[in-house]
Amino acid sequence: MPLSRVLDVVEPVSMPADKAADGVSAPATRGASTFFSQPLVPILTALGVLVLVVVAINFARSAGLVAALWGAGGLAVAVWLRTSRDRVYDVCFGGLLTVGIMAGEVMAGNPVGLSVMFTVANMIEIVGAVLLVRRFAPTLNLSTVDGAVRFLLCGAVLAPIPAAAFSTIWLTAFAGADPLTSFQTWWFGHALGIAVFGAFGVSLTRPHLAALARPWRAVEAVGLMGLVLAVTITVFTLVRAPIGFAIIPVMILVAARLRILGTAAALVIVTLTAVGGAMAGVGPFSGPNVELADRAVLAQTMVFLGCLPIFLIAALLEERDALAERARLGRVRAEAASEAKSRLLANVAHEIKSPIGGVIGIGDLWKGGQLGPVSPTQAEMADMLVKTARQVEALAHDLLDVARAESGAVKVELRPTDVPGLLEDVRRAVALRPEAAGLRLDLDCAGDGLIALADSQRLAQVVGNLASNAVKYGASGGVVRFVARRAPRAVRIEVVDQGPGLTVEKQAQLFEPFNRLGLERSAIEGHGIGLALAKRLTELQGGTIGVTSQPGAGATFWIELPAA
Repeated sequence: MPLSRVLDVVEPVSMPADKAADGVSAPATRGASTFFSQPLVPILTALGVLVLVVVAINFARSAGLVAALWGAGGLAVAVWLRTSRDRVYDVCFGGLLTVGIMAGEVMAGNPVGLSVMFTVANMIEIVGAVLLVRRFAPTLNLSTVDGAVRFLLCGAVLAPIPAAAFSTIWLTAFAGADPLTSFQTWWFGHALGIAVFGAFGVSLTRPHLAALARPWRAVEAVGLMGLVLAVTITVFTLVRAPIGFAIIPVMILVAARLRILGTAAALVIVTLTAVGGAMAGVGPFSGPNVELADRAVLAQTMVFLGCLPIFLIAALLEERDALAERARLGRVRAEAASEAKSRLLANVAHEIKSPIGGVIGIGDLWKGGQLGPVSPTQAEMADMLVKTARQVEALAHDLLDVARAESGAVKVELRPTDVPGLLEDVRRAVALRPEAAGLRLDLDCAGDGLIALADSQRLAQVVGNLASNAVKYGASGGVVRFVARRAPRAVRIEVVDQGPGLTVEKQAQLFEPFNRLGLERSAIEGHGIGLALAKRLTELQGGTIGVTSQPGAGATFWIELPAA
């Protein structure tokens, strides 16, 4: 039997695509479109496979060669994977496919024995593809590079190999066919059919179709598909010059605009035109000295190596879109959570301020003896009460400032500010604090013209927070320095302590709200919001803030503000 008749009947085994490659397991029917859930789908698929078998074999015979493109396998693979439910369904669906393939073989005119052999080989391929895809690409998510590669590798590259080997052995033993040509013809035709038609079927999901449902997007899709069709007809049928590469920019444009589904549809158009033109003896792959089998291989190779990789580009773009959307939703949730937190902080601060004011007033009256005679112990207790209440009041004010800064309610009035004078005021205020007793507070202002464009009240609050932090955590060094100097187009303010210093890890967490770097249970008082507030207030004034430190070498907190 001539090879053109033998391999003419070669048909790839079809396999449904309901669980492809993303790594996330999901039920086979989840996400499938309404069409794939219809009860008549298996019967319609079997009829479609029968028609495709007959068409492919008859076209191959008319061209004098075997079927260089076997679409029946891709259809069967896509539908089976998209509709698979359980083992009983698999057995019934496999049986229908077997009947459809066998009927197509017989109707195409193949002898019964050859038809049985090809049917067995096709079912080996189909079942193998289904099992491989279910095992290694269980979610059929072609919208990721990993999922697309897994589907193409398992379903298109590996699955046809056993069937090609089986048919090659049979044809070599009983028909005297050339083993290499038989294997090559089977594998190329069936692999291309599953890769193109199977990927298109798997891509027909509800989200992908919904993306094309908008009017302008639908018009764009129709226009791009028309462009693909026009270019493919031109370069693969009307022109003999080897300019098949001209379709690649068009495919990239389709991938950029229509993503997975559009690219899969364009691949179907390109494959049918390129392979069909080669088998019909027209286009760049034809020539007086080129065998028909070589033409088919050239067209198949062009699709495999030139166009199919663009499907992975579309998958990459779609995966990037999904990650960007996930990041956007995460940002929206984070902003909503931040707003809720800010409202909570503001409400808590407001609720704290009123009763604390009353506690401070009562404590002052008690300590002053205005509520009756006070013993020394009671006066001491009253003083501790007032001190603690003022700490809570300061915390409430800081909480309010944090909430206002995060919500954008804090207004700053930027005007030229004398930095040395502001630092002197802050230094004197800090020196009056009990915790600053025994510390030397130095002021070092290098140069003239240290005028920053800032809100003096907010800047004093920022420097005060930095100084308070230096006094509490850097008191072991005995000295805290306030430094002001010029920087390129800015004024730099530094608060330097000689404390234990900070590791790189702690520096990265330093300006996070309520993060005390593990000192929550230490004797040092604090709430972890002073530096976070300082950062927000500095940024509101158009400045930057940071820290330079090493363990055992103290810390230098710095601010840079635009020079006036």
